[in-house]
Amino acid sequence: MGAKQSSRNRIWLTAERIGNSKSFQSLTSVAQFVIDILAWVLAVAIALVMRSYLQGEVDIRGVVQDTLIRVLPVVSVVQALTGYIVGIYRRRWRYGSFDEVKGLILSALITTVVLMGIRFLDTSVDAFPRSAIIAGGIFGLFFTTASRYTWRLVREQLRRPSAHNSTKLIIYGAGEGGIQIVNTMLRNPNSMYLPVAFLDDNSKTHRLRISGVPVLGGRDEIAKVAQRTGASTLLIAIPSADSIVVSEIVELARQSNLEVKILPVVQSLDDREVDTADIRDLTDEDLLGRRRVKINLDEISQYLVNRRVLVTGAGGSIGSELCRQLVRFNPGELIMLDRDESALHEVQLSIYGRALLDTPQTVLADLRDKKAINEIFETRKPQVVFHAAALKHLPLLERYPHEAYQTNVLGTLTMLSAAQRAGVEVFVNISTDKAANPISVLGFSKRIAERLTAAFAFNSGPGKYISVRFGNVLGSRGSVLMSFRDQITKGGPVTVTHRGVTRYFMTISEAVQLVVQAGAIGQTGEVLVLDMGKPVNIHDVAEQLVKNSGKPIKIEVVGLRVGEKVNEELFSEGEIDERPRHPLISHVLVKAIDQTSVVENPSDSRELMIRLLQEQ
Repeated sequence: MGAKQSSRNRIWLTAERIGNSKSFQSLTSVAQFVIDILAWVLAVAIALVMRSYLQGEVDIRGVVQDTLIRVLPVVSVVQALTGYIVGIYRRRWRYGSFDEVKGLILSALITTVVLMGIRFLDTSVDAFPRSAIIAGGIFGLFFTTASRYTWRLVREQLRRPSAHNSTKLIIYGAGEGGIQIVNTMLRNPNSMYLPVAFLDDNSKTHRLRISGVPVLGGRDEIAKVAQRTGASTLLIAIPSADSIVVSEIVELARQSNLEVKILPVVQSLDDREVDTADIRDLTDEDLLGRRRVKINLDEISQYLVNRRVLVTGAGGSIGSELCRQLVRFNPGELIMLDRDESALHEVQLSIYGRALLDTPQTVLADLRDKKAINEIFETRKPQVVFHAAALKHLPLLERYPHEAYQTNVLGTLTMLSAAQRAGVEVFVNISTDKAANPISVLGFSKRIAERLTAAFAFNSGPGKYISVRFGNVLGSRGSVLMSFRDQITKGGPVTVTHRGVTRYFMTISEAVQLVVQAGAIGQTGEVLVLDMGKPVNIHDVAEQLVKNSGKPIKIEVVGLRVGEKVNEELFSEGEIDERPRHPLISHVLVKAIDQTSVVENPSDSRELMIRLLQEQ
């Protein structure tokens, strides 16, 4: 069977190469014209036979033969002219498409009208019957359309993947995303997947056939449909599905021994069609919830296109994704700064496909080195700055508060001062939800960084200085999901600090998109808080991951660590959730802090940070 499919593929590929040649296209147009003339001859003949039969003509054959001899040249000329004018012989429409059908309808209508006009000018005794002209036009349209649609069916059958060489696939979701991916599969003879059924919870779609693929029910029918079709894989093709829906579908699919794939969010189904390359394995992040983020490209382009953009912490999880997304907006120069040379190598390689670290794109420097930072701003003169560099691991910073102060506070102050002197247009400080009503060293340091940014906002001239605050980022280094995965890989136990702990989660891509948007819509001095959706119970996450692993792993509750909250917050006391520009971005004002109160080498960094936040 594999040899048969391979042979069919070779036939298709050969036909495609021949079909794409200009000489063949010209020959095809001529052949199609001949077929159309034959179709019209058949149509007129049938119309004449029907008329003669209804009128009781004895010599039907003689009437038809005599009339056709006189009419055929006229029909040929009229069809050729109208077909050329309408475009059905000089444009390349897909056979059987709506565009071509519209052209054929117009051509048949014009041909019929012209023939009718010629008939009214014909005063001979044996003039061509008017009824036959009208009937012939209808039959002519039918036959010319049928010939094209038949060829389309042949082409699509040749393109269709074989069940012997492809994985039978159930598509969950009969919406736009599911329809696009099915059409893509059915047009590729080498597709890895053969769609055999749709499933959708919308009962209105049940019993429909979409591109020849039947809709066989909703999620409750997964097991029955899998057995009926012999499918081994289920594809979730609903970009807007939340974590609850995804988890329920996954559970039902796995009960039926189906492998689960997912079609991830694309920015807009109108921008491009989804492709089989978009299909990927299900990840733990999918089970925690996904949102579709829309960003205003026009708004963003105004402050990024042709600008010199500097990203600190460019090798980190947030910084590297930020760099990858910023490239899309064609900055005049992208300057990637980090103190980790390996991280710089990785991000440059991921963006440009080469990473010799010998170009001005990468800058090796530490925020604590004032001289180096000032020199970078003086020589490179960035116009937009995304400050993503920070120390972020809460328990470690509880042990070493001085390090948090040196990087998160003094490092941010160094960046702000250099940006002010260089006349930076937009400065975006990336913060954390730990800065809202802080109780940890990490929270204290990031809250002070927010307030320092606000202080420069009102003392820096025309530049815009804002902070962006969000919570846990899925997939970032050191995130709870990565810790859980490592523990599961090692056989457990999986450790959770508290059964009631909840955290806000967001994917890296979503967080960065909203950070970039925030830089466009934020007003100087504001802290923009990204909507993280509903908080997720960490113990439930651990249970889900253990369940997915299929391993008998225990979950241990070890108690909250110093500086940890049971429930994280996005807003401090007195901050009001207002969203004037974007439904997922809140704008709040924070009190500025006097930069002169920031001491270079405090004896007790923790106490100093607490005092700064209490006194000012």
